Amino acid sequence: MTNADFNARGVRIERFLRSVTQAGQVLIKNGRLELLTSNGREIDSAPVQSVHASKPWFTDGDQALATVNGTRYRLTLGGPDQPAKASGRGTATRFLDAIRAARSRPAQG
Repeated sequence: MTNADFNARGVRIERFLRSVTQAGQVLIKNGRLELLTSNGREIDSAPVQSVHASKPWFTDGDQALATVNGTRYRLTLGGPDQPAKASGRGTATRFLDAIRAARSRPAQG
């Protein structure tokens, strides 16, 4: 079993401005993005090659937008319990970097 490329817990996941979970999990592992509820139930997942992810220009918070299987999600990754790393990069930036890195790796089979 391989380690996750990215793992964030306590993530607020919204779909169409409606909260899906207040304390979910975003996981990038084995070339797949998974959005999970706080109890580990899958909300949505897809290969990173088919995921569109970006940082919204209209907010200065630690948020990212992700389109998974045609559904758009707003992810609030950083919170009071998840401060920015020593590098000053927030969790949303690390999430986007992990998506790019996972896309550049060959598919695992």
